[in-house]
Amino acid sequence: MPTFPAVDPIPLPAPIWLFKLLHIVTLSLHFVAVQMLIGGLLVAIVLSLFRGSPSASVAARALARRLTVVMTFVINMGVPPLLFSQVLYGRALYASSVLIGIYWISIVLILMLLYRMLYRFTELLNEGRTAWPAGLLAWLLAGCVARLFSTNMTLMLRPEVWQQMYSASAMGRFLPPPDPTLTPRWLLMIAGGMFISGLWLIYLSARKTFTSEEQKYLAGLGGKLAAGFGVVYLAAGFWASGVQPAVVKDGLAHDALYHFAGLAGYGWLALVAVAIVFGLAAVFSRLAKGAMATTAILLAVLIEILFVVYRDGVRDLTLLSKGFNVWDRAVATNWSVVGIFLVLFVAAIGVIGWLVSVVARAKKPMEGAA
Repeated sequence: MPTFPAVDPIPLPAPIWLFKLLHIVTLSLHFVAVQMLIGGLLVAIVLSLFRGSPSASVAARALARRLTVVMTFVINMGVPPLLFSQVLYGRALYASSVLIGIYWISIVLILMLLYRMLYRFTELLNEGRTAWPAGLLAWLLAGCVARLFSTNMTLMLRPEVWQQMYSASAMGRFLPPPDPTLTPRWLLMIAGGMFISGLWLIYLSARKTFTSEEQKYLAGLGGKLAAGFGVVYLAAGFWASGVQPAVVKDGLAHDALYHFAGLAGYGWLALVAVAIVFGLAAVFSRLAKGAMATTAILLAVLIEILFVVYRDGVRDLTLLSKGFNVWDRAVATNWSVVGIFLVLFVAAIGVIGWLVSVVARAKKPMEGAA
């Protein structure tokens, strides 16, 4: 059986269940932002091509102007779950990160270029110039980052290839051998981005800064995206679930929480199905606008939470089958420090929520005339 690096002798300062709960909450919020970026950017690129349609042009600019803001949440909401992952799975995650070190470090440079191209895409749209090349480059960069993260999170589950990779290059110059779960995981994120972007457009359609015609266009387009890519999202989920090893499938099927949260159960599956129906209803504007906006937000967050719980089960069971038990750690809880941390954590989430509300209620609209 493959061996992992030795366990850090310093006990964890808080219960493992608390670290996992915080990881699931923060990663769910991060994934919502990531999928808004990936899906929203692609939708904005396509809409920018329809320069003869006033509603499409307004929608493209509205999305583009928000994407730079979304990008800040992608990065800032991505740091906490990565830190919690390092605490829980450091022996596996550090090893996989070193083995693809050059690619892993390059993510910082790619993100910087991605940020610049997002601003350039927005600038070109506002000036009424051809913007799709800049937008497409930004989308490809975002997809590259997603692919590298998927690669690392998959490699950390494959200790059997670590020695081979290290022998080939101690500097991390090579990507890992093919893995049957990598492409489905990456596609699941891309399809989820289009699905979440549809729910996002439905939410935006309730804003009063759009004209009634623009609101109808956004709701209809968002509904079609949510319904159409909801089906693709489900298909990608079934694919990702189907290629898991037998021991992982069996563990998921016999764990009540993971069974409920995953494709073998009815939680994630049911919520995506509800979102598909919701999207179809939005196409025909059969829901009140306020209800549409609230429901779109709730569906996006709840679906991502269940998806992350199921993903967490896949990781734990895969590692357990290879000798890594995340629950087998020494814990020495300092409740006073934990209490202070939780107060600050809740306060930080509150501040983020307030910042989002400020942007949403800004007097200067992020849409409208170029």
